[in-house]
Amino acid sequence: MSVIERLLRRDADGSSRTIGDLAIEPMRRRDLRGGVMAIESVSYPRPWSQGVFESEIAQVRSGTRRYLVARRPSAGAGRRGPVVGYAGLWFAADEGHITNVAVAPEEQRRGVATALLLGLADEAIRQGCTAWTLEVRVSSTGAQELYRRFGFAPAGVRTRYYENTEDAIVMWCNDIQGADYSTLLESIRTEVFS
Repeated sequence: MSVIERLLRRDADGSSRTIGDLAIEPMRRRDLRGGVMAIESVSYPRPWSQGVFESEIAQVRSGTRRYLVARRPSAGAGRRGPVVGYAGLWFAADEGHITNVAVAPEEQRRGVATALLLGLADEAIRQGCTAWTLEVRVSSTGAQELYRRFGFAPAGVRTRYYENTEDAIVMWCNDIQGADYSTLLESIRTEVFS
């Protein structure tokens, strides 16, 4: 299969899409050195290693994980833009668990996390999940606000979850297969990216 055929197939099967001016694509191993590890290192006090990411990416083939990257357009025809954010989703039974969402500091508050969450929502729905969940730092009020926008509600607290020092709020979003959730996602797409 030629490179052009692979690119066309990737776009046709829905694995690469555009949300606003961002390309949302499956995370590949080359993306780790192409921006993911740099974003990871400035986003978390205890960042994941490249080996952890490689293990997670390897599990995508089994259908238990999905990792996406966001790219801004790059100057020049055919050039891929830099990775400006990434997010992951772990599937367990009929639920999805967001493993991480991280955005380059200079790209924060520019719609990258929203685009990634829209991509993950599409994946969770396609996978047949009826609900999805996540943990978020108590101090991360901006992230909590974003998750609430996507229908997540606090459901509990995990004491000292982060680095054995900071609590995590457990958030859930249910009934994601329904028409109401589809309408919510469409309203987010329209409001943010139109």
